[in-house]
This record gives sequence, C-alpha cells and structure tokens, in this order.
Amino acid sequence: MRRELNLRKWYRLPKWEDLPDNLRTDEVRPYYDALSKHRGGLVVKRAFDIVAGCVTFVVLAIPMGVMAVMIKKDSEGPVFYRQERVTAYGGKFRIHKFRTMVNNADKLGTAVTVSGDSRITKVGAKLRDHRLDEFPQVLDVLLGDMSFVGTRPEAVKYVERYTPEMMATLLLPAGITSEASVKFKDEAELLENAENADETYVKEILPKKMEINLRAVREFSLGRDFRTLLGTVLEVFLKK
Repeated sequence: MRRELNLRKWYRLPKWEDLPDNLRTDEVRPYYDALSKHRGGLVVKRAFDIVAGCVTFVVLAIPMGVMAVMIKKDSEGPVFYRQERVTAYGGKFRIHKFRTMVNNADKLGTAVTVSGDSRITKVGAKLRDHRLDEFPQVLDVLLGDMSFVGTRPEAVKYVERYTPEMMATLLLPAGITSEASVKFKDEAELLENAENADETYVKEILPKKMEINLRAVREFSLGRDFRTLLGTVLEVFLKK
C-alpha cells in the first residue's frame, strides 16, 4: 500500500511506487527519472522559496495593503480571489490572488480571461497590466503549495483534460511564473475573438504552453529557474 504523500513536501521527490496512479505511467516516467537526478536541487529550490518568500512578503506588505484598499473602494466583494487550483501530485489548494473582476465573476463567464473582458474592474485592469494581482501568491509559496517558478496552476476542469504526458508537470509544484506564462503573457488577446474561450484554450493554447512546461520539467535546473525568474522581472518592470 502506497504512503499518503505530503503535498507540501514536494521537494522530497517520492519513490515512484508512492506516486498517485495517474502519475505512474509510461508517459510520466522519463520526466520522473530526469528529476531524480536533481533531488538536491529540489531541496535548494524550496529553501530559496522560503527565504525569498519571506523577504518578498516584508517588502510587499505595505504596497499590497494599499492595493487591498483600492480594490475594496473600487467594487463590492472580497479582496482576494480564491479559486481552487491544482499543484504537485494533483493536490488541490485555493490560490491567493487579488480580485480583479466583479464579485462572482466565475458564474458570469469562463475560467479564462479574454481581452476587454467586461468582468474586469477599473482597478483590476491596472493590477493585471503589470501582474500585480499575483503578488499575494507569495503566501502560497510560503505555505508550500506553490514555488516561485513552475507551471502556472490550472483550474481543476482544465487539469481533467490533460493528456497523460501533461500530467508530468504535476511532479513539481505550480509556480507564480514560468517560461510559458512569459511567452503567453498576451493570452487574453489570443482568446478575445474565440467563439468558445474554454475550448479554444484547451485545444489550441494549453498544448503549446504545456510543451514549454514539459521541457522545463525534463530539463530542470536551478539555473533555468533563475533565468525564468529574471526574465519575468524584466518583462514586468520594463514593459512598455
């Protein structure tokens, strides 16, 4: 009988036989074997998340407080958006993001956002423009549900449509940023004219993003993570 995995200890890569059934497949095995060569790197990755997360939280505490006040003044509803997402080994958690849409936006449209989405609030549009709505995810990093770098956490309904190979991305925790999220930073614009945004995302955009994410898992290294993090910072702060 397999041991129950502690999802927040993803940095201790479990034995193959202890993985969930949907991860113990022939498609996932090559990615697991590749990560097995970097067990020490995974521990360092988590150590970096904790140290950098603490520093980031202290630095951003006041700015996030200001943003929270702006959100409350701009529209009715909670400060945070807490949708259920999927992370390492298929574990589920409720993500922390600043709310950028009207309250109960999930019930008024798709789980993906398109350019010019009428559900986005005035303050929300400004936060999204520079990805400031993602600042609270540092809390998820400190809790161990996420990492600074990793496949962006998808909603459950999208994970349910992963191919067997895509499941390999769940060998690592979800991340605040990734190579794919930087490349597809204008995803909302790509979905703007889609007749069915959900289907277009699953059939056209998700496969392209996952190709990049899978390569990042297969070729995991701390250096690659650092370059991705640096690229994200440059993209956000140097964005014209």
